[in-house]
Amino acid sequence: MSIKAAASQQQLLPSLSTYSNVSVPILLKSSSVFYDKRRGLRFDSLRCQSSSASTAVSKDLSTQVGNGFPESNAVERNVVRLGLPSKGRMATDTLDLLKDCQLAVRQVNPRQYVADIPGLSNLEVWFQRPKDVVRKLLTGDLDLGIVGIDTVSEFGQGNEDLIFVHDALEYGECRLSIAIPKYGIFQNISSMDELATMPEWTENRPLRITTGFTYLGPKFVKEKGLKHVKFSTADGALEAAPAMGIADAILDLVSSGTTLRENNLKEIKGGTVLESQAVFVASKRALLQRKGVLEATHEMLERLEAHLRAVGQFTVTANMRGSSAEEVAECVLEQTNFRGLQGPTVSPVFSKKNGEVKPDYYAIVICVPKKQLYDSVCQLRKIGGSGVLVSPLTYIFDEEPPRWRKLLDQLNL
Repeated sequence: MSIKAAASQQQLLPSLSTYSNVSVPILLKSSSVFYDKRRGLRFDSLRCQSSSASTAVSKDLSTQVGNGFPESNAVERNVVRLGLPSKGRMATDTLDLLKDCQLAVRQVNPRQYVADIPGLSNLEVWFQRPKDVVRKLLTGDLDLGIVGIDTVSEFGQGNEDLIFVHDALEYGECRLSIAIPKYGIFQNISSMDELATMPEWTENRPLRITTGFTYLGPKFVKEKGLKHVKFSTADGALEAAPAMGIADAILDLVSSGTTLRENNLKEIKGGTVLESQAVFVASKRALLQRKGVLEATHEMLERLEAHLRAVGQFTVTANMRGSSAEEVAECVLEQTNFRGLQGPTVSPVFSKKNGEVKPDYYAIVICVPKKQLYDSVCQLRKIGGSGVLVSPLTYIFDEEPPRWRKLLDQLNL
């Protein structure tokens, strides 16, 4: 990729191709440099303009070192650092999940940004903005983190040092989508293909998209073949931009879609950039090089996997008459809802009659999902079950979590 800029400004462009997703020359409009004195990092703020594809993007680019990772002056430490979201629904849901996994975070003062997990020794919890969790994983200031897939994708930008330890924590579900007005020239537009071929978009009048995702946005429209697009950056209330006339479309996170509908906006076919939810991520370098990180990751992953697998599952216990455990098991297995994890557990229930101890009943234990719970109880009673007991499951531990083996394979361990 060629870059047209004054010679005095060339030094401000460290590996620009790593961050830009436009396929045409980039014209440097303005630049500035600022420093993080505490950590000695330099950042270059660039205004980039595509000369032929009419794609404009504003970015803050971290100075790169030779290995492709952002430069870090992080001091040596032995403690493991876990980054968590500091505010919002994601923060609350993350703390709730950890508590459910017996990994409750202890924060002495709610104003403090550092805490710990009593159940995990030698681990610090640092509350950060989600995007800073990802950035500090890359600089080595954090080792582990819980954020959304959208945040990892936008600020990690495909960096191979970021590894998904658990890619589906089952909360924070949303999608990153293009949305356009329901009215005017967009009234009959229902797909990205139709949006891309609208004759209104030219080099002098590009499609204007407002977004906070200045990496994923240009990358997506390039893949979709849109030639004349200009991006502007905004952090909140994006839905108002088309009505105010400052944008034609927005690219934002959508959950239920209610906010879009209330602002006369609509999603279109093919306009979803990615599906997102909370994920557990780690720095590959930290897993391989920092003492205690791999062990802490293993314990957290086991607890998360066991809890999430048990969510919505119930143990059902009932007594049944039968001449043998095999006879009872065969009767139970004829019911499709009674398969359980590997199959029903059948054990004798002993009672004493006329001085003789013998099994009159057999206890069966099965695991059923919540949606099938009542039907399962009815079927049990239908085949002779009595004294039915139901209790929710807290954990289901495997011999080894499949994701743990996958992680070790990624680390070549």
